[in-house]
Amino acid sequence: MNEVNDYFLKHLKELRSRLIVSFLSVVLFSTAVYFFIQPLSRQLVAPLFRADPKLATLVYTNLTEALFSYIKLSILVGIAAASPIIVYEAWMFVSPGLRRSEKRQIFLVVFLASALFTCGVLFSYFIVLPEMLSFFMGFARQNLKPMPRFGLYLTFVARNALAFGLAFEVPFLMAAAAKIGLVDSRYFRKHRLYAYIAMMGLAIMLTVGDIFSALLLTIPLGLLYEAGIWIGALLGKKKVSAP
Repeated sequence: MNEVNDYFLKHLKELRSRLIVSFLSVVLFSTAVYFFIQPLSRQLVAPLFRADPKLATLVYTNLTEALFSYIKLSILVGIAAASPIIVYEAWMFVSPGLRRSEKRQIFLVVFLASALFTCGVLFSYFIVLPEMLSFFMGFARQNLKPMPRFGLYLTFVARNALAFGLAFEVPFLMAAAAKIGLVDSRYFRKHRLYAYIAMMGLAIMLTVGDIFSALLLTIPLGLLYEAGIWIGALLGKKKVSAP
């Protein structure tokens, strides 16, 4: 019993130390990012000014809004910057109990999931965001003047980046389901219509009822769904042909 307790306490201490390292890395990166928050925020706001050249400035209606917006942005970027360290610490904690084949599979899963999420965020910022901003700023009229709030704008950008980052995980999840034998590509083909309806509903929820943003999200979701069907079919063929 003492050996079991010692073994458990040893792993608990290791888990605590790795959580502390991960937390401190987020704090350090977030602090470092805060020193460059002005150029970073200008970069994020730039698409809005390009969408409406007449717009001269953003506003904040709460005395603490700008400060807390800067802090939230610093933490978000800090988490993203510290994510390799967080993944490394998690890997070092679980890897001793894994076989070599399992280590390769987990490494591939983490790499593909991270790459797809990053592609989704970049797609949101460089492709979708400019179109969305041009559409919304196009409602400005002589008697209707846009006055975007700084904090709400940053929330809007972050929310859409997260939505597209998660959306780009669709083919990965479908391929994983096909790989482990949970479902095959024929199931996804058969239920394609229901999937598109669900995607539209998911897009509306992720964009908080913004129909235009939901449409922009549904289109790549549909393409990613078709890519997932194709990849799942390839994995299914490999599984059948394997001895």
